[in-house]
Amino acid sequence: MHGNLYLDLARRGLRMPIGTDLVLHEYPDPEGAKYDAARLGAVVEAAARRFVTPLAFPLMDLTLEKADLLQFVGVPEREVDQFHFREPPPEEMLVAARRSVSRPFSARIQANQGAVRYIAEKTDLFPVGMLIGPFSLMTKLVTDPIVPVAMAGAGITAEEDEEVRLVERCLELALATVWRSARAQIEAGAKAVIVCEPAASTVYLSPRQLRSGSHILERFVLEPNRQLRTLLEQHGVDLIFHDCGDLLTDMVRRFALELRPAVISLGSSRNLWEDAAVVPKDIVLFGNMPTKTFYSDAAMPLEEVRRRASELACRMAECGHPHILGSECDVLHVPEAADTIRRKVTEMLRGS
Repeated sequence: MHGNLYLDLARRGLRMPIGTDLVLHEYPDPEGAKYDAARLGAVVEAAARRFVTPLAFPLMDLTLEKADLLQFVGVPEREVDQFHFREPPPEEMLVAARRSVSRPFSARIQANQGAVRYIAEKTDLFPVGMLIGPFSLMTKLVTDPIVPVAMAGAGITAEEDEEVRLVERCLELALATVWRSARAQIEAGAKAVIVCEPAASTVYLSPRQLRSGSHILERFVLEPNRQLRTLLEQHGVDLIFHDCGDLLTDMVRRFALELRPAVISLGSSRNLWEDAAVVPKDIVLFGNMPTKTFYSDAAMPLEEVRRRASELACRMAECGHPHILGSECDVLHVPEAADTIRRKVTEMLRGS
């Protein structure tokens, strides 16, 4: 494992965004590059060089695994975005998904895997893979995950309610899908994988149930992600756990203690200097500048970026927790605000 790398980067005061999408859109035909492993790998490398970091983060596209799964179950490509399971997937589908490790991936996922291989074989950078988390993928497979998850949290079983059975089986499908994507990225040379679980938040998990000790966090989020972590650990690959959703402090604590990521990346709704109290000091905290608002001068003026970056750096230094100052999520290209976003990213990266 490579835990000392992240700790060393934190000690050196690294600042970086997850900003590959910004760099991608500086190249001709950015959409075409998403299907070309060599071009995409070169973009990932260029982003790491631009932001002076050894960590080569790929595009954070959390739609890919859903498309891969639905291709497998026969959903036409044009219907993927809007498709939801209306009834629990049959057991035969679950078995087939678990056994289909070697089936071909979609062109987009193959390009992403090829980009990881490009970084591993052709550069001196640290190749990082990218996955949607199993819980977050499950929420994309059903029309309304909130009610059945709450019902499960209240003790209603899959045998008693079809909606509960629907989310449980979709979670199994999601884990099988993410598992095979993780394995492929490991085989491509990833030394770390960032698992993105933005839906593991108080939007989809009842705060009342969480505070009362319900098993929903363990059952729907921690256990499937623990299985992913075990897979990564078996291959000497680090877990970077990303969750930019609204969280309770106890959720942060449990993510840190029970998943034991090398790095935990949180959204701007959290005060990292407070979360440092519940995260062991061998886990680096990453983030959490409010980059989702960088497109708007009204919502996030340049001087506010400067102030927040300074405050975050100072607060984290005071609490003594290893920290990489970065973006709260991936920084997306917005055509009409591209210069504004880049200017604010530059300001964020500027040391005091």
